[in-house]
Amino acid sequence: MSAPQLLNLVGHTPLVYVDAPLPHPHGGFWAKVECAAPGGMKARAAVTMLAGARRRGELRDGAPVVESTSGTLGIGLAFAGHAFGHPVVLVVDRELEPSMRALLRAYGARLEVVDRPHPTGGWQQARRDRLTELLATLPGAYWPDQYHNPDNVAGYASLGDEIAAQVDAVDVLVCSVGTGGHSAGLARALRRSWPHLRLIGVDTVGSRIFGQPARPRLMRGLGSSIHPDNVDYPAFDEVHWVGPAEAVDTCRRLARTGFVTGGWSTGAVARVAAWASRTRPDARVVTVFPDGPHRYLDSIFDDGWCARHGLLDSGHGHPVEIPHPGAVEVTRWSRCRTVTDPVADRGRVPA
Repeated sequence: MSAPQLLNLVGHTPLVYVDAPLPHPHGGFWAKVECAAPGGMKARAAVTMLAGARRRGELRDGAPVVESTSGTLGIGLAFAGHAFGHPVVLVVDRELEPSMRALLRAYGARLEVVDRPHPTGGWQQARRDRLTELLATLPGAYWPDQYHNPDNVAGYASLGDEIAAQVDAVDVLVCSVGTGGHSAGLARALRRSWPHLRLIGVDTVGSRIFGQPARPRLMRGLGSSIHPDNVDYPAFDEVHWVGPAEAVDTCRRLARTGFVTGGWSTGAVARVAAWASRTRPDARVVTVFPDGPHRYLDSIFDDGWCARHGLLDSGHGHPVEIPHPGAVEVTRWSRCRTVTDPVADRGRVPA
């Protein structure tokens, strides 16, 4: 049974001004608070991907939707599945928080839980392998393939339109990067109004998206062990890799001093947006807080968990500079003003 009235709940989220020290004083930035919508930020992409597949005949009425997720897209797909009348099967891994598993099941999603990481591709590849097996057993099932689906990018045009209506101008846009969808879609939409907008990508230490080696990662929701086709490398002016200590410290500071906070991606982009505001005091800086704090109460906001992972210090207050993504393996907050496509540049030696 479909519920098309749910589509009216996508987007329309507030833009808040953030001037809390993160960790240093700064001139302030604007943050689009996507957790304020019932399906979260990824509902935008999920709705667009399923609508596109239905329009092209790739997704038949009532057919199941199968996807791999670390959590947030799962909420969006559960939302879109309700709206369009499709059962949703989500491949997750044992590291997904119990609260998020419970919530996804409450929304009616069937969960397939992977219990061990792939030897080289980590949890992400292990989930994708299980997804391939599932597709062979579910006739007519549709796989959105969020990392390579251009409808993922298109889903964030509405986010750009909303921001453009809420601010006078955007000089610097700070975006977390996972599938590459929201950074590509949002930057394209906003550059129609402000073509000289500067785009800063925010990745996590241990992610290979921008040419670093893949390593086990605490931070979920941003970063990747694969190279998504949706990452628009030429659109970026620079990239930052943020570590978990910086993200934890930022999330907690946001909660104490600004009330509006979130998880790993929110902490990472807020840290970099505050830095951008501090180093470019005349710039109007905008970012997106993709999710809220609730799924992180047993991790980011739990003293015991953070102590066990060595995350109770404030991390680093500024990034170190590296000349090229392949120059050194980063282990802390780092910045690089050379952004290249690591697949296209494979085999080339940096100058």
